[in-house]
Amino acid sequence: MSDGGQGDGAADGTAAGTGEPADATEPDGNEPGDDASEPTVDLSDPALYLNRELSELAFQRRVLREAEDERNPPLERAKFLAILTKNLDEFFMKRVGGLKQQMAAGVTERTPDGMTPAEQWTAAFETAVPMFERQDECWRDAVRPALAEAGVEVVDIEALTDAERANLRERFEESVLPTLTPLTFDPAHPFPFISNLSLSMAVLTRRSDEEEPTFSRVKIPENRPRFLRVDEGRFVPIEAVVAANLELLFPDVEVVDHAMFRVTRNAEVRRNEEVAEDLIEAIEGVLRDRRFATVVRLEVAAGMSDRARAVLVEQLDLDAEEVVEREGLLDHEDLFDLVELDRPELKIDPWTPQPHPRLVDVEDEGEVFAEIRRGDLLVHHPYHSFEGTVQRFLQAAAHDPDVLAIKAAIYRTADDSKVIEALIDAAKNGKQVAVMVELKARFDEANNLRWVRRLEEEGIHVAYGTIGLKTHTKTSLVVREDDDGVRQYAHVGTGNYHSETAKTYEDLGVLTADPSIGHDLVKLFNFFTGHAMHDSYRKLLVAPENMRERFTELVRREAAHARDGDGGRIVAKVNRLEDPDIVEELYRASMAGVEVDLVVRDICRLRPGVEGVSETVTVRSIVGRFLEHSRVFYFENAGDERFYIGSADWMERNLDNRVEAVTPVEDDDLRERLRAILRLNLQDNRRAWEMAPDGSYTRCRPGDEAVVDTHARLMREARDAAERARTDDGVVLDLVDSLAPEEFEGPP
Repeated sequence: MSDGGQGDGAADGTAAGTGEPADATEPDGNEPGDDASEPTVDLSDPALYLNRELSELAFQRRVLREAEDERNPPLERAKFLAILTKNLDEFFMKRVGGLKQQMAAGVTERTPDGMTPAEQWTAAFETAVPMFERQDECWRDAVRPALAEAGVEVVDIEALTDAERANLRERFEESVLPTLTPLTFDPAHPFPFISNLSLSMAVLTRRSDEEEPTFSRVKIPENRPRFLRVDEGRFVPIEAVVAANLELLFPDVEVVDHAMFRVTRNAEVRRNEEVAEDLIEAIEGVLRDRRFATVVRLEVAAGMSDRARAVLVEQLDLDAEEVVEREGLLDHEDLFDLVELDRPELKIDPWTPQPHPRLVDVEDEGEVFAEIRRGDLLVHHPYHSFEGTVQRFLQAAAHDPDVLAIKAAIYRTADDSKVIEALIDAAKNGKQVAVMVELKARFDEANNLRWVRRLEEEGIHVAYGTIGLKTHTKTSLVVREDDDGVRQYAHVGTGNYHSETAKTYEDLGVLTADPSIGHDLVKLFNFFTGHAMHDSYRKLLVAPENMRERFTELVRREAAHARDGDGGRIVAKVNRLEDPDIVEELYRASMAGVEVDLVVRDICRLRPGVEGVSETVTVRSIVGRFLEHSRVFYFENAGDERFYIGSADWMERNLDNRVEAVTPVEDDDLRERLRAILRLNLQDNRRAWEMAPDGSYTRCRPGDEAVVDTHARLMREARDAAERARTDDGVVLDLVDSLAPEEFEGPP
């Protein structure tokens, strides 16, 4: 992104002969689609497209495989069981909830793969239920015994001694019983409200043998530990302790039966933004509506009585297919509590994000900006510390006397966000501060509302979002008065300004003083706080303005090069490839002879390796200790290569319904770094899965060749590069120097 790089317009950043800024949507080289011939295959054929929902569930199966993988230590396996529950909870809240809404509204429109909402709803349950069974089996038969063998036992209460049970009962009476509220359902009491994802116990009681049992609900407290410690290495689930002491909750009646259950409610509730008088009020309404939304799944413990199950199904207005029977624990997400135990020998080696090599010896605020002026920086989390790079950039801006203004777009951030605190400090220090906080960031609405109020209390101008669009960009802008005039410093990234997720999410970002990027971000932030979106940008690809058009042109240009005999190569690393139009363009490119390698974390509609359609396309997915979250796009362009990173996936919502920003990467060193990262992803044989034409995945395993583990390799190289930067007498080497590219010959 340095001034000397290859841009997408005239060398001086203007459209030739006009004096106007060059539009990033203007291609150079061959016009897209030149000499294009119509394919002989019907690319609208539903058989060529995978279903979005089932593709996401296929990713969850890969997550489950990490829990089943005996090569992972026991607490790492427990962690993946917890992650799987969290992911599937969101899937049912968002995706299955949305399908149920469509069914209720009578929607019968088919997806590109040919399925109606009702067919997808049925297929989602048919696919997910066996996964729940495998998850229960994995905990019961593999992970729990492995932990017990290592001295971390989750025991049944019946296995305790009388003295241990008496001790637990005493603790229960003191600290748990006062928090419990049994809610009975009978003619004098309405059916109790069951909150989303709460762990509950259904209890049937009666006063005499002739009575029909009465149903009561007991909510397991969420503010008490899920696993109560018996001694140093043994734990009992809190619900087992509640069950063992039910007579304290229901005295003078017979407890006929008890069983655990858990409900999942629809999260797809919306308010009409166009008619809302106040967006904050609309979001608060969404939060209220979500709390009471329709139930979309009921999980019940195996062996629950027919009476209790019938009451729940009737009162929650469920179909039988929406009831999922579980063996053992309900809600494996609480296994995160065990993962936090101080048992390092049962976990993977800990990782501490490293300082960026070029920022190791930088101390003064102004030196941060001097280093960015010296050349663009590529930051790679969690290999590089978020606190030491992006957060430091904003904190330096907050305290640097030469900084005039700071602007930032916040989609998700930490509960104790140092980024927000830096923006508040900047305002207190007299800088102009403008913040775009997206109130519609799902499941983060309440946290973002809290930060909006805090920022406004400090007198900071806050934009809440855009009517009809979600603002998903990961961008910030610092305006500084340098010795040679006012200059803009920018950060464009793939991940949120969230210090906690930056420790486990893999993301990329560029820190740059490129004036064209700064100019584009000024336009973008003016749209956030103003009204009209600009339709031209010097370098940025911005959705929904020019991004879809530009990506389409870039793909078509590769096809034109391939038809002209100049090769043709596309490598894309995304979280999701869902947009049917992009899939069709990639099919056309493959049919023209373009080599297409896709690294897609989860959802992928495209079928690789289909004869006559996608024979030159490969699809792989990396699943490991870090969540792959960065988006990187490479186009060979007949040797005049193009690299891009940014916030957008190749999904319809990202390209058409969100405000996104993708930036070209033009600095030669940074491009080589991106090339090395893509090579690692494409040659990984430890964390990678490869997709077959039918949508199934096969785990890559090393043969005679060395093991290539993307995450392990990048951790080692980040640590080595930081150490060299500390010790090599001021000589700073980029990480790419230590990636031994000779080991990774090949694409791109």
